[in-house]
Amino acid sequence: MTVVDNEPITLDIDAAEGFLRMFHIAHPEAGPVGPRLAEVRDEIAETGTYRHTTAELSYGTRIALRDSGWCTSGVPWRRLKVRDLRGYRNAAAVAGECVEHLRLATNGGEVRPLVTVFAPDTPTAPGPCIWNEQLVRYAGYADGTGDRRYAAFTEAVRGMGWRPPERPGRFDVLPLVVETAHEGPKLFTIPPDVVHEVCLEHPELPWFGSLGLRWHAVPLITNMKLCIGGVTYPAAPFNTWFVGSEVGTRSLADEGGYGAARPVAEALGLDTSAERTLWRDRAVVELNRAVLHSFDLAEVTITDHHAESLHRLSWLRSRQRASTNRPAFRLEASAARRARTGGPARFSNAALETTRPHSPGRLAELLRRRAEG
Repeated sequence: MTVVDNEPITLDIDAAEGFLRMFHIAHPEAGPVGPRLAEVRDEIAETGTYRHTTAELSYGTRIALRDSGWCTSGVPWRRLKVRDLRGYRNAAAVAGECVEHLRLATNGGEVRPLVTVFAPDTPTAPGPCIWNEQLVRYAGYADGTGDRRYAAFTEAVRGMGWRPPERPGRFDVLPLVVETAHEGPKLFTIPPDVVHEVCLEHPELPWFGSLGLRWHAVPLITNMKLCIGGVTYPAAPFNTWFVGSEVGTRSLADEGGYGAARPVAEALGLDTSAERTLWRDRAVVELNRAVLHSFDLAEVTITDHHAESLHRLSWLRSRQRASTNRPAFRLEASAARRARTGGPARFSNAALETTRPHSPGRLAELLRRRAEG
């Protein structure tokens, strides 16, 4: 049995059957669910897992993104483009298609929501995983230069062989780390020509541009696993578009990120001697204004947090009750740690040594009992 992140790869049969019934209710043209359930039961009994049809994969992926809360306002989830690359297991192929995903999603600034689905976990061949939180993230260095949130990750990839520019800067793009069970973690450079960045300026403050702030155009999330009907796809990168405050407030202003609120406040002549003067709040507002203004000026898709709040409230009102049978994007604690600290690896040497075919005996017995019941 293959063990990843200290957990064996198993299949939730109830989730499989629940999802298939859900799919057939939504797609009556697919015919009755009975024959498909029988087919899947036989496949699980023989192999320990089953393969989604292209239609099932697309439907499950769209529902997962819609229900995740990551689907920003204006995203046409029913027409969401799903790139089915389940045959890709090697690190270089995964990295290359992640870069292609970013190129397609950027779309000259008119950001196009996409999901790319790579090989799933199976009892005999676990799928690849991506360590990075997003495809484009900036390095953080020990002297405080760059994005401080990723200082530990930066040190980890340097230890794995990555070399920053001769003169490290504030916006050095980190390498992509793709890990597979048969190759281990591998580093890949993101080509500069595919990273579309927006230089930030302010609609009313001419000095703002001299701060040298910028940000990348597409939030391509890479470390969340996609779960559909009991099958887990550990690498399923997806993107929508940025909410302005995610850039201005969470990344640039925050002291744990770039700490840009203070220099903005000082340039505004604000009293920064105490938080009670609310200098930070005023500086963050101007940072968020600069982000929205600059993205609009560069004709790059973005939404603001007020529009997004209304969208999220609407989403919460219409949200389905949580169920293990529903498709979902999930972030595991181990994946979150890898994205910030550069470890631990998903596959250990011990796990590789214990890899063996998953016995279908217990699954077959469960399926026989279910059919008889």
